[in-house]
Amino acid sequence: MDFEKGIGEELYDLAGKIFPICRSITGDGVRETLRILNEYLGKDGLSFEITEVPSGSKVLDWTVPKEWRIRDAYVADESGKRVIDFQKNNLHVVGYSLPMDEWLNKEELGKIIYTQKDQPDVIPYVTSYYKERSGFCISQKDWDALPEQKYHVVIDSELFDGSLTYADLVIPGVSEKEILITSYTCHPSMANNECSGPVLLVALARYVNSLKDRQYTYRFVLNPETIGSITYLSRNLEHLKKNVIAGVVLSCVGDDHHYSMIASRYANTLADKAFETILCDKENYEYYSFLKRGSDERQYNAPGIELPVVGFCRSKYGEFPEYHTSADNMSYVSAKGFEGSFEVMKDWINCLEWNGYYRMTVLGEPQLGKKGLYPTVSQKGSYDGVMAMMNLITYCDGRNDLFDLSDLIDVAPQELIPIVQKLLEHGLLEKIDRE
Repeated sequence: MDFEKGIGEELYDLAGKIFPICRSITGDGVRETLRILNEYLGKDGLSFEITEVPSGSKVLDWTVPKEWRIRDAYVADESGKRVIDFQKNNLHVVGYSLPMDEWLNKEELGKIIYTQKDQPDVIPYVTSYYKERSGFCISQKDWDALPEQKYHVVIDSELFDGSLTYADLVIPGVSEKEILITSYTCHPSMANNECSGPVLLVALARYVNSLKDRQYTYRFVLNPETIGSITYLSRNLEHLKKNVIAGVVLSCVGDDHHYSMIASRYANTLADKAFETILCDKENYEYYSFLKRGSDERQYNAPGIELPVVGFCRSKYGEFPEYHTSADNMSYVSAKGFEGSFEVMKDWINCLEWNGYYRMTVLGEPQLGKKGLYPTVSQKGSYDGVMAMMNLITYCDGRNDLFDLSDLIDVAPQELIPIVQKLLEHGLLEKIDRE
């Protein structure tokens, strides 16, 4: 895969392209976002398959809602000046607001105004998907500054029988067993909480496509959060339960603060094991139990679903003050943040590809020197460079997979891969089936 720029810069720019789009759980904003992401995938001849699920469709215990379309919205003062303007920031309107055209005084207007009082300078992100209402969002500072007068309140929107849109892409490997990588496309202009996950996902799809002799099949899924994953599961659950061996929900992966992992329900899956082993060497790593869940790992781990899926973030959703506000903008994410997330996910993929139970093919300690794998001159310090290989050999008895080996000898699993490759090439190691 040949990226035109550094991967961090490329993903930052791609996030900037989809940042201005007004997205919700349905609608043309989702479709436009997927169109832009498909253009990026198209550089490698890849493309999402787009699926539309009609409003009113029964999906598990839920029902696909009506589609929401918004063209404009504003609050104007008596002179006609817009004091709240959807065209300037799409967070100004409560998601799924019903149409309205009324004159209200400030007290009346206040009944449909939402602010974040503990953060007076930001516009909050507010939605009302499943109870019909109308509303506007504004900073507390700007609301306090509005004078007492009549205001013209307009929302040019509609709810109608349309559809919910999701996208998936399957890249086959040698095995039908699958790695699931998913994110969501339902938030409007928030850079970390929305744009970062989808752009990292499409970059990973291109990376996986560049891998030769892929062991596993990879499934990349983009859907509206919650209702979208529920919809996807309602149509694909049997296949997913049969084939998925590890999965991850990508969310808030564009900032350059710490790394975060949200465990699966019982924290005992291969996905958990892989992330914990890879991230434990990071100084700025935060582990969250499933009790701190909040994104689509909820749906994939639900009783009866029980897929081996974890969450991966930089700063975890809900744990940084910019979350769900206008402060989650393109200045909060960075090329450095995107690059770090890409490297972690690349390591996760590579380690899963090379994971397995390994066993030595010779009795006793092998003579590595005659194979060029060990120093032929004995001097203090000359063995330091091969100690990782020697320690790996010690524990390759068929009882430990790559992540166990990493824990046992305290070497990152991605650093063990080239050692395993060398031993396999020299016929000293074999991969055994433990299923």
